[in-house]
Amino acid sequence: MIKKVLVANRGEIAVRVMRSCREMGITSVAVYSEADRTAMHVRYADEAYFIGPSPSNESYLNVNKIIDVARRSGADAIHPGYGFLSENAAFSERCKKEGIIFIGPSAHAIMTMGDKITARKTMIDAGVPIVPGTEKISNKKKVLELAKGIGYPVMVKASAGGGGKGMRLVNEEKEIMGAIRAAQSEARAAFGDDSIYIEKYIESPHHIEFQILADNFGNTIHLFERECSVQRRHQKVIEETPSPIMKPKLREEMGNFAVAAAKAVNYSGAGTIEFIVDDKLNYYFLEMNTRLQVEHPITERVVGVDLVKEQIKIASGQKLEIKQGDLKQFGHAIECRIYAEDPDNNFMPSPGVIKHITEPLGLGIRHDGYVYEGYEIPMHYDPLISKLIVWAKTRKEAINRMKRALYAYKITGVKTSISFLGRIMECPDFVKGKYNTHFIEKNKEFLMGSKKRDRKMEDVAIIAAFMDYTYKMEQLEARAISGNGLSNWKNCGRRMSVRRI
Repeated sequence: MIKKVLVANRGEIAVRVMRSCREMGITSVAVYSEADRTAMHVRYADEAYFIGPSPSNESYLNVNKIIDVARRSGADAIHPGYGFLSENAAFSERCKKEGIIFIGPSAHAIMTMGDKITARKTMIDAGVPIVPGTEKISNKKKVLELAKGIGYPVMVKASAGGGGKGMRLVNEEKEIMGAIRAAQSEARAAFGDDSIYIEKYIESPHHIEFQILADNFGNTIHLFERECSVQRRHQKVIEETPSPIMKPKLREEMGNFAVAAAKAVNYSGAGTIEFIVDDKLNYYFLEMNTRLQVEHPITERVVGVDLVKEQIKIASGQKLEIKQGDLKQFGHAIECRIYAEDPDNNFMPSPGVIKHITEPLGLGIRHDGYVYEGYEIPMHYDPLISKLIVWAKTRKEAINRMKRALYAYKITGVKTSISFLGRIMECPDFVKGKYNTHFIEKNKEFLMGSKKRDRKMEDVAIIAAFMDYTYKMEQLEARAISGNGLSNWKNCGRRMSVRRI
């Protein structure tokens, strides 16, 4: 069994992995950059090692530094979390050469599924339905002919792409050459690979993904689906499970294909098979994420399985003890991603110091975060602050619980997406479960049109809180003057919370 894990990541995912390690009696090792000297994952870990300047390419993406810390700390395994080196085949292979267990799939699986064109070919061979499209385009002169054969609209995609980068929607023939140039330029800058392909654009699409687990003995299971269609610029904002559009037969079919996809590359560990589903419930393989997903907690809550613990067990060489027939979905879970960004200013990142934070509590609430009062959110990394997860017996109850949790969640010092997420919970299309990846664009007026109203309410709340605070401070000062001592009332005042009206 693995005894010591180096978590090659930061933020909420690093803390989340370390929590499971602690429950398993496994020592956790943190690495941190200059910007993260006071970060929560550094405080939470059993050991912590400095790895360099703030830019990620000089710290969290530096393979040599990560491996060096693993050697010095005596870690026998590395968990990459998500992002950074989590889908880096060379890193997986390096760990193997160094005799360090990589808590993730093999380099072969990462390379095969990381290249979108190779993944498409692999899925065709496995009998998994894919979106009509092309192989890697090497002759631009044939582009017009290929696109016409597929039928507009089409998507130009980077072969090594991900996270919405290197993608361009083309509605008609005259747009395609410009779209190719733009996609290649973006892909070259983001991935160092400008190879592209063309794929049929599915109108009114749903983004559905299936969580899978596979051991090193050929046992593979799926843990049902997640609905990830609430997206902004191809980035997920809210996820839920079960999906509002899912039917039992459809779930079984897609789940079986997800397992087949994983087996096609001899996959080991936790991964996600992503599908795109049209409004007639036709479904197609989209891609595979060869790592733990940001939204994995909603699956954990509905299925009752700790995915990080399963990753560690599998990496330790254990067989899966869970059988497909043992798994059931119980209740409904929703996750909101809380970002330090300004929805009123085109969602620009909002780094800064957290002055006050009140985390939501109560039945059915899970909060995966890493910030605290006085912590400065650095500008060098993704602005994700936390993930707010709720569970309830029904979808309606889960939505109401999320509304209550978002109402209770207070952060000052930086702008956040909390109020924007609250408006999504109120939006009729979301409440009815009738939405797809165009949801935010379609409901833009509803989601963004109430900004002035929200600002007025916030102003009223701030004024009322200040008045309340001033009154209580005057009361405390009066007591201090009467004999309780000046330092006493000052300390008491620092601890006082602000009420919201």
